[in-house]
Amino acid sequence: MRSILNSRYLYGRLNEMIQSLVNWSGWEHKGVRIVALILAAAFYWLSISIPMDLMLQTLFSAAIFSCAMYLRRYTGTLISLIMVMFSISATSRYVFWRIAYTINTESTTDLIFALMLVGAEIYAWIVLLLGYLQTAWPLKRKPVILPEDTSTWPTVDLFIPSYNEDLAVVKPTVLAALGIDWPRDKLNIVILDDGRRPEFAAFAEEVGVQCFTRSDNNHAKAGNINAALKRTTGEYVAIFDCDHMPTRSFLQYTMGWFLVDPKLAMIQTPHHFLSPDPFERNLNTFRNVPNEGELFYGLIQDGNDLWNATFFCGSCAVLRRKPLEEIGGIAVETVTEDAHTALKMQRRGYNTAYLSIPQAAGLATESLSAHVGQRIRWARGMAQIFRLDNPLLGKGLSFGQRLCYSNAMLHFFYGFPRMVFLLAPLSYLFFEVHIINATALSIAAYSLPHLLHANITNSRIQGAHRHSFWAEVYEATLAWYIFRPTLVALFNPKLGKFNVTAKGGLVEKEHFDWVISKPYLVMLGLNILGLFVGVGRALWWNTYELDTVLLNILWTIYNLVILGATLAVATETKQVRRSHRVRATLDAILRLPTGHSLVCKTEDFSMGGMSFHVPADFAIAQEAEILVSLFSSTGESYFPARVVFIKPGLVSVQFLPLDLAQQRELVACTIGRADVWLSWSDERDVDHPLNGFREIAMHSVRGFARFGAGLWQRVQENRGLWNRQH
Repeated sequence: MRSILNSRYLYGRLNEMIQSLVNWSGWEHKGVRIVALILAAAFYWLSISIPMDLMLQTLFSAAIFSCAMYLRRYTGTLISLIMVMFSISATSRYVFWRIAYTINTESTTDLIFALMLVGAEIYAWIVLLLGYLQTAWPLKRKPVILPEDTSTWPTVDLFIPSYNEDLAVVKPTVLAALGIDWPRDKLNIVILDDGRRPEFAAFAEEVGVQCFTRSDNNHAKAGNINAALKRTTGEYVAIFDCDHMPTRSFLQYTMGWFLVDPKLAMIQTPHHFLSPDPFERNLNTFRNVPNEGELFYGLIQDGNDLWNATFFCGSCAVLRRKPLEEIGGIAVETVTEDAHTALKMQRRGYNTAYLSIPQAAGLATESLSAHVGQRIRWARGMAQIFRLDNPLLGKGLSFGQRLCYSNAMLHFFYGFPRMVFLLAPLSYLFFEVHIINATALSIAAYSLPHLLHANITNSRIQGAHRHSFWAEVYEATLAWYIFRPTLVALFNPKLGKFNVTAKGGLVEKEHFDWVISKPYLVMLGLNILGLFVGVGRALWWNTYELDTVLLNILWTIYNLVILGATLAVATETKQVRRSHRVRATLDAILRLPTGHSLVCKTEDFSMGGMSFHVPADFAIAQEAEILVSLFSSTGESYFPARVVFIKPGLVSVQFLPLDLAQQRELVACTIGRADVWLSWSDERDVDHPLNGFREIAMHSVRGFARFGAGLWQRVQENRGLWNRQH
């Protein structure tokens, strides 16, 4: 007990000393800051470059890692920053060692393969450094309360662009927009129909909103919005993708910041998805593991906000008309018009902001092929901006803004480095090329501290928004597909066109996507072959350097685990719901045919039906018709429904045909509620690195099993076809 008290006392004293140093008034003097920066740079250089023998390097790394493991038990941003410092030093020491001591210049073949790997590692090092810069200290901005006098609130044009989506996808978004708490005479809702469909105009007239069309589709979504800007006059413009349904509190949460910051040009809120993306659906991880985009909207954008570098993401945002018109409207030079628009406004000295409170929800991409197509567009667009309007160059941006924008663009160049990491050990296993000219023990002594520090530090910072090792799966799945468009955009940024991401589609039956998985299968086959060759080298051919063989075999096995998970993602599971079910606990009353009423809670809801928690002994006939009472800010609403499923403790109903007024009320009682998305991830556990790897390994095993089943099915189909033809 005394030792515990002493350690707590020492930690408290150390924390007080550090806090005193941080708050020291001397930091206000420029000379002191310059001296401190020089000393920090000198210590940093010594920590990464001072030579050590293998034993000393091992002991030094073990001591620093032990400190990091001890500190991670404590909360606080200061501890996170210390762990970031440890991680940066370990990674920088590894990169310095790799460049200075491990490149074989005597063999041209070794040199070529070694430079490819070192290049990929330097890229990863830069992205790691910039990532820490973005995420170590998120701003966590809170809403600003609006004045009580609503007559002083500004006018807002709310745009809902659409091109080829069904009216069934767009209708809930329009109905949700109609429920926004804002003076009706100050809110102008406009459907921007680039498909020029009569049913959209008829629907708009029926619900009392405007519907704009134009004679061409020039510049796609950006051109559609710019055309609407010329026909409207609101002081602010809110933009929602046609499947992103706002809550009633959206404008009240966001608009206050514009009133206190006259230089604020844009405020962005998260893109929250009520349906699973292909990773979540095919791996069955929905709401249990953070999705691919959650790190960006949950942490990176909040970190960007500290540096006044929040990006516009094309939806769920409000923009001030004046600065938007100053830059000529939404940017049309690239296919990621949203981020480019924010960059242009910030070059003119305007501010942007991020409010990390989900105030809208949309539909994720339904298939892996659609998901890949969306990411290709993003990658091409970011590469175009990097080439045409590089944030590191030109005027108007602060140092922090330049780095945040640069990291966002550099992120989409991960295609080639990721493929290098997935194939690098094969250079030795196939051709006996020594891409790292060092012993296996030396490699472990320098690389393990880098990998372990990066893992535990990112787990601490990102743990609520990204589980360990999932980034490798996301990147491996997309690497080949984004490598080509980013490379092309660097050389010719005008090549390529805008492609619309399909939403609201169905996956009729489970199947293995042979087309989209071709790159994974090629890399998988090469790694499996490399594993067999490695076993041969370990047993017969390269017994004289067994440690090097075993190191490359272990690296190959790790790559097989990652590639196995990509196979699981490529196995499309069935998705036949047109209305996605959302798990949520809402107050409800079931009004029964007997005249009795049952107060209960919902299990989930959709625009087509609901499920309710009921007493275990509750009995009701299948197909019985009931009234469902739900509640919104305007009071109680009634919806006729039919019982379609019942089991002890649970009743599911399907809504009978609802008129337009009832549909609008249903939206207000469900997806339009101000609090409906706030507790979305409360039940989800934060990251634990070993659990993260176990998750990936389990999905990898399933991936190999699904691929085997799909391959057998394809063989049987081809055999049947051959038999019919012969």
